[in-house]
Order: sequence, then structure tokens, then C-alpha cells
Amino acid sequence: MDIEEGTPPQRLRALPSRLTNQAALAANRIVDRALAEAGVRRYHYALLAASEEYGPSSQAALGRRTGIDRSDMVATVNDLAERRLLDRAPDPEDRRRNIISITAAGRRELAHLDELLAAAQEDFLAPLSAADRRTLTALLTRLVDRHRGEPG
Repeated sequence: MDIEEGTPPQRLRALPSRLTNQAALAANRIVDRALAEAGVRRYHYALLAASEEYGPSSQAALGRRTGIDRSDMVATVNDLAERRLLDRAPDPEDRRRNIISITAAGRRELAHLDELLAAAQEDFLAPLSAADRRTLTALLTRLVDRHRGEPG
């Protein structure tokens, strides 16, 4: 039996957890490449998307909603504020806390990033039919919802 070099053992190829991880690695490469075209990273997109969807929020709330660590959150907010894509202002109820809001420029950038990510999704899902894409998304959503918040 002649097996192509680099082909993992059948036991590994049959593990859904490994396949999911391999697909995630490919998806991340494609998404990172698309976002790099605009000079941003996934954290930038996540923060803009959360700011647009949830409205003005504290940095802590945005961090919880996006899963961005506190130290990464500060750097990401600083970067987006410098680019004038987010506005940071003291919370009138607690001046020790900042309220983060998306700007008009941030909304335009988010729309542009949405287009880049739609193309990236198309690239990633190219081998699948529209029905398979809907099924995959539904199945992945069920898995993520079931395991959300579980350690490690």
C-alpha cells in the first residue's frame, strides 16, 4: 500500500475533533490573510462588530462579549481609537471606567471588513454546496453552544 507522505494515520483522519481543528487552522489562515489586506487583525474586527451591535459599552463588557483578554483589549482599543474607528470617553456614572463607541469611520471600516470576510468565507467553504454550508454552520453552532464556557 503506497500512502502519500504527510498523510496522517486513519485514526487521526477519523477524529471529528482533529478535523474541526484542521478546518479551523485553514479558516484562520484565510481570514487573517483577508483582514491583513485592510491592515487589521481578528480582534479589531471583533471589537468593531461588538461595538456596532451592542452600542456604547465599557471595555470590560466588550472584552467579555468578544473573548478578548483585558491586556489585549487595551491595546486593541488604543489602536482603533488612534485610527478614529472607536471613540473612548469616561463613563459619566463611573469616571474610572471608559465607554467605547464606534465612530462613523468605524462603521464604514466594518462594512469594508464584512465584504473582505464574506469573500474569505466563500474561499474557505468553496468545496461545499449552499445546503452543505447551511448544515455545517448549524452543526458547528450546536457544538459551540453546547461547549461554550467549558474549560480548556
